Amino acid sequence: MAEIQGVENMTVGQLQEELSRGGRFVVFEYCVSILVMTFRRSSDVYFIRAGEGTAGKSIGYTLLSLVLGWWGFPWGLIYTPMCLATNLGGGKDVTETVVSSLLATAPQHSSV
Repeated sequence: MAEIQGVENMTVGQLQEELSRGGRFVVFEYCVSILVMTFRRSSDVYFIRAGEGTAGKSIGYTLLSLVLGWWGFPWGLIYTPMCLATNLGGGKDVTETVVSSLLATAPQHSSV
């Protein structure tokens, strides 16, 4: 599993409490192109607390795609807008997948 950003020193109980208040796990996308080759990738997983915005966490991936995503033909022209839409829309929500994985492997009193 990818590294999870934002859950350092949290117990599973604290994490469950945050999730019940609207916290979520997201990934951001980025696209890098080199003429005929285009790479579309996802970031590490980020934990977004309830009420917290994603703009500060997604800006690097968004700028990377804006600058380096367009240059591949044809996929750069297709993937770049898709990555931008995902990031500007708050990222791709992967909460269900991450929670089921974390709860299956971690005892209630341990840190995540």
